[in-house]
Amino acid sequence: MKRLVVTAMILWSGVCVGELRAQKPPLLPEKDVTALANELSGETAKRNLEGIARFHRQRGSQGFHEAAELVAERLRAYGLSDVAILQFPADGKIFYGTQRSRPAWDAEVGELSQISFESSRLCRDELEELHKKGIVGVAMVCLNVNLLASYEAMPIGLVEDSESAEVTADLADVGEGTKESDYAGKDVKGKIVLASAQPGAVQDLAVGKFGGVGIVSYAQNQKTAWWGEDENLIRWGHLETFSEHKTFAFMVSLKTARAMKERLERGEKIRLHAVVKAGQHPGNYEVVTATIPGADAKLKEEEIAFSCHLDHQRPGANDNASGCVTILEVARTLQKLINEGTLARPARTIRFIWPPEIEGTVTLLNAKPEFAKRIKAVVHMDMVGGGPETKAVFHVTRGPMSLPSFVHDVAWAFAEWVNEESYKFAATGNAEYPMVAPEGGKEPLRAEYSAFTMGSDHDVYQDSSFGIPAIYLNDWPDRYIHMNLDTAANIDPTKLKRAAFIGAASGYFLAGDLPNRIGTLTDAVTQGELSRRSLNASRSASRTKQGTDDTGFEFCEYERKIGIQLNALKGDEKQAQGTRGDKEKTCYTSYPPFGPYEPITSEVVNFFYKRKAQPKGPLAVFGYDYFAEHAKAVGVVTPRLLTYEGLWGGGEEYAYEVLNFADGKHSQKGIWNAVSAEYGPVPLEMVVEYLKALEKIRVVEQVK
Repeated sequence: MKRLVVTAMILWSGVCVGELRAQKPPLLPEKDVTALANELSGETAKRNLEGIARFHRQRGSQGFHEAAELVAERLRAYGLSDVAILQFPADGKIFYGTQRSRPAWDAEVGELSQISFESSRLCRDELEELHKKGIVGVAMVCLNVNLLASYEAMPIGLVEDSESAEVTADLADVGEGTKESDYAGKDVKGKIVLASAQPGAVQDLAVGKFGGVGIVSYAQNQKTAWWGEDENLIRWGHLETFSEHKTFAFMVSLKTARAMKERLERGEKIRLHAVVKAGQHPGNYEVVTATIPGADAKLKEEEIAFSCHLDHQRPGANDNASGCVTILEVARTLQKLINEGTLARPARTIRFIWPPEIEGTVTLLNAKPEFAKRIKAVVHMDMVGGGPETKAVFHVTRGPMSLPSFVHDVAWAFAEWVNEESYKFAATGNAEYPMVAPEGGKEPLRAEYSAFTMGSDHDVYQDSSFGIPAIYLNDWPDRYIHMNLDTAANIDPTKLKRAAFIGAASGYFLAGDLPNRIGTLTDAVTQGELSRRSLNASRSASRTKQGTDDTGFEFCEYERKIGIQLNALKGDEKQAQGTRGDKEKTCYTSYPPFGPYEPITSEVVNFFYKRKAQPKGPLAVFGYDYFAEHAKAVGVVTPRLLTYEGLWGGGEEYAYEVLNFADGKHSQKGIWNAVSAEYGPVPLEMVVEYLKALEKIRVVEQVK
């Protein structure tokens, strides 16, 4: 907020922007900040990105293994310790907490061709050649083959989890393809279906029920302002890993699909030929890891982790080669500066992790519980390099309200400072810390401090099973996410350098001697609290209209618990318990329009729920839904909460936090108020219904 106010004053008073006094770097000594800013290289990161983007990095595949080997080789060259590629069996049967392991998937061949027969006229050129040789009286049929998709040329064209096949069949248009009504009056048996939905959403109906032999999808991307502008884009496609109806599928562009649909509407027949050599097989999840050992005899057993996700289709440059090479650059820089003595070795160990997205992290933390025990905070990067062409906005995303932590304010303190320095440089051409890469852009960063959103490995760390605060650095929107044009050409080295600085500075600070830096840390938390108060004030009117009267209390409790953490660092537990309220159930707040909050008495609360120790992990993971499968097994109807749309979140977010708040300390009403504060008002009965469903599948239990 301070930065915005200062900017406004400059604009209205006519003061030259160049007259702004330089802001001192936050949290770390200036010599440490200078060392990091000078050493971090956006160009080095991008060269590594160009290497990773060559591989089609599906889980368990040869392409993923080659990318993992590349990362491990770089780590060894940079001098990191404990470099390893950990392997965990994945065969579709083994469970790691809530994650049912998905078999590895590899592909060798994938071609989709359109065949046309021209029987009404002779192939004149060929006939002339025959006539020259004295061969007459021959009639010919011309066969034209138009290649629509090629795994070799563009792997994204072959849908993940496709199975081997060689099929020649007619094409049938089924519209979206996700409802039985889409197939009404259409004969798709023995045909390849054309659908606008993702193949995985279509296969059980198209192949399983109506007898189709394959799928061609033109599913579009996540809807943003640029959605549908480029009809030549091809999206990454998925089949359902555990569907009983195995098949193959290809992705085509909207332009190609429209041409096909128009021909089919005119009554033309479209004949396709598909050749696929691919399939699932028992394999391994692979997770690359390395460390920079800590210096303190006791604290070195604690770890600050840097995380990304290495898997994705080729090229997958911003998603997520960018995050992977950025933490690789952090590893190189910290190791080099520590070896030189420019930076002191931190007290805690710093760990770097390159897993398959979500499923690899759930697997790692369950298979290696010592990792979950040692890791105290995470810097997670998923899409951090989008240049101007991607239309990306960079976010520093806070954790969920169920896990209060000062960790997120540390990241924002550095990000806001980079905002100020990069804006000053863009506006005046002069700044002490412009954070500009020689081959990169000069635009200001303009990072946003954002409320918690889901969608990457930070969900796993911050799940109540593990309770590890995670800084989430990410781009959104990105016009090329999951598209064939998510290429290295659209990655900005300056953006990589700035993301690397925010991550490196945050991780290095958190790995250090926090009690001796409590003053600067408190300043960062105070600024973060101001931002959260502002957000809550802007949302409060919408909540109170629907009767959620305890949301001010929930926000106040969040801040109070962060205060407890700060005072614990000082070694003053008694003072910590008195921060922002004298009793555990009393928290007074000035957030309008609530006023002082009177705690709910025991007479009006309902049941209290507590999550069981097993299984560990979010219930909706990657390629598998633990809740859906177990609910079906015990006859639980899908709870309404899972499809509810709130003001600031949807069913997935509500469900995630309902389970997280089931800590034995929140009643049903308390959980309801907490998620209403976070994502917007939701009917109490929906929250209660979901809690009862969790109890039936034995994920939570009632407590006194």
